Amino acid sequence: MESTMKEIRGGGAPCVLDMDDAATVGGGVEDTYGEDRATEEQLVTPWTVSVASGYNLLRDPRYNKGLAFTEKERETHYLRGLLPPAVTSQELQERKIMHNIRQYQLPLQRYMAMMDLQEGNERLFYKLLIDNVEELLPIVYTPTVGEACQKYGSIFSRPQGLYISLKEKGKILEVLKNWPERSIQVIVVTDGERILGLGDLGCQGMGIPVGKLSLYTALGGVRPSACLPITLDVGTNNEELLNDEFYIGLRQRRVTGQEYADFLHEFMAAVKQNYGEKVLIQFEDFANHNAFDLLARYGTTHLVFNDDIQGTASVVLAGLVAALKLVGGTLAEHTYLFLGAGEAGTGIAELIALEMSRQTKTPIDECRKKIWLVDSKGLIVSTRKESLQHFKKPWAHEHEHVGNLLDAVNAIKPTVLIGTSGKGQTFTQEVVEAISSFNEMPIILALSNPTSQAECTAEQAYTWSKGRAVFATGSPFDPVEYNGKTHVPGQANNAYIFPGFGLGVVMSGAIRVHDDMLLAASEALAQQVTQENFDKGLIYPPFSNIRKISAHIAANVAARVWRVGALGQRTWSSMRRAACTARFTAITGESAFIRLCTETVCPTTCFKIPEEHHLWLSCATGVGSSSVSYLLPVLPI
Repeated sequence: MESTMKEIRGGGAPCVLDMDDAATVGGGVEDTYGEDRATEEQLVTPWTVSVASGYNLLRDPRYNKGLAFTEKERETHYLRGLLPPAVTSQELQERKIMHNIRQYQLPLQRYMAMMDLQEGNERLFYKLLIDNVEELLPIVYTPTVGEACQKYGSIFSRPQGLYISLKEKGKILEVLKNWPERSIQVIVVTDGERILGLGDLGCQGMGIPVGKLSLYTALGGVRPSACLPITLDVGTNNEELLNDEFYIGLRQRRVTGQEYADFLHEFMAAVKQNYGEKVLIQFEDFANHNAFDLLARYGTTHLVFNDDIQGTASVVLAGLVAALKLVGGTLAEHTYLFLGAGEAGTGIAELIALEMSRQTKTPIDECRKKIWLVDSKGLIVSTRKESLQHFKKPWAHEHEHVGNLLDAVNAIKPTVLIGTSGKGQTFTQEVVEAISSFNEMPIILALSNPTSQAECTAEQAYTWSKGRAVFATGSPFDPVEYNGKTHVPGQANNAYIFPGFGLGVVMSGAIRVHDDMLLAASEALAQQVTQENFDKGLIYPPFSNIRKISAHIAANVAARVWRVGALGQRTWSSMRRAACTARFTAITGESAFIRLCTETVCPTTCFKIPEEHHLWLSCATGVGSSSVSYLLPVLPI
């Protein structure tokens, strides 16, 4: 056995076979081959490998290549006769699938085609999504995923992810162990109560975690096998779904109060026990009251992130920082008015105030006074403070009562108008004309999803502001011609932030999410907006560069993780070791984004990272700063 190991080492050079058990990226225990064992019950013989072949290989989406299997592979893996004789390239497969998808007239049909591909040929699915991200992002993510969730019961064919219902109460840890993958790094979980702007969709909200994690892989490079979508089914109050014969969830009203809290607590404890403390848990589309409570309760004990609160805030702050290069001034010199005071609105407002405080060295309470919020009862003011929910109280400023948005615009005279209301057509012509009357270039962000719920359209914003608005939305809109000039609306899409943010958090070994890490993500995104983008009126970079953008964000976040001390007990030496044992494969042909590390670090595949991050990483890995690339995993294609 010893001689065999020496042969494998190829001359006795250090390799993963020489290493003892240690903490892993996921927080479990690492075996001698670098695999993550979260619990002792999951012991396996490290040199035993199960290799699929024949018919089973063609049915395994992780390894199936369809007609791209070569003649040699067909012979080796017993595929003769199981495939037509033609051998095609992945590029030809990609062209064929895109041709077929474009034949569908309805976005939902395209969504279903993409999901079928993901279940049959995972590599081709991600290659397709990466190479056609601007065209396919609205299909696998917002806005089409919203319609897919509404009709999830009707289109459901194969389960994706874990469904944990109240029936599993007391057995959630056992349910987690039913999932075949052990090295989980990112979990996206929802209870389906507030899916986009569509309300309570119960168990059918699973489309959101599945879609989000597809983007973690395609845009951020997290291995598909390290991602776990979860739906917590605690019932639904949607009468239409309860009476729908095709509904796939529990047919009961939502549980609330202590029963709900106990169920969530069991889930959070089970995740930590099974996967370790370094697994990132992303809360998705929880109702406002639960979303804030979950962040407050578990933010100090788990690695948790709420994309609706923190992700949205980070991407909007990045857009505002970029917009200031067009309109001038600093964050503190502008006045902000929000329509909507829920998760997104208050989350964005708080991050703006935090960055304002950091820039001006002013107490955050003073910075909050530059930010005003309007909810369903009008402007949030101090006379309403006693009746307000706790997350609205910091925004209750001294002012007389104002009952509607138009009056609030005229009273506050904001320079920035942000919509997070979830209600369409609330930025009326009167509202847009009012803010344009006292601003040369008003910043207007209509962020509600899906498209039907946007506060106004791009055409309305540019027309009513006479082409002067700096405009962005939450859903995609086509360019608008006004007075002979083409205006391209930006999209404040959370997909700019969460893949790179999550990747930076996971790969740095963070055990908690801090606000400084969100600010780091915003800074990195804003830096990617070029003068060419500004000339078109854009305040976000094009999605065609999203993998490079994600790499910048991940590096910035990882560096900030170390500065704020969110690494727990992980030392630089263990980070170097984790980097050395990383076993991620390259996506073929993307030399602009990835390259091989040679020299001291074991050869592994990396995103190419800007030089300003090399010195930081050299401390973490022990590699000279002139030769380092940031050790981020990339998609195995």
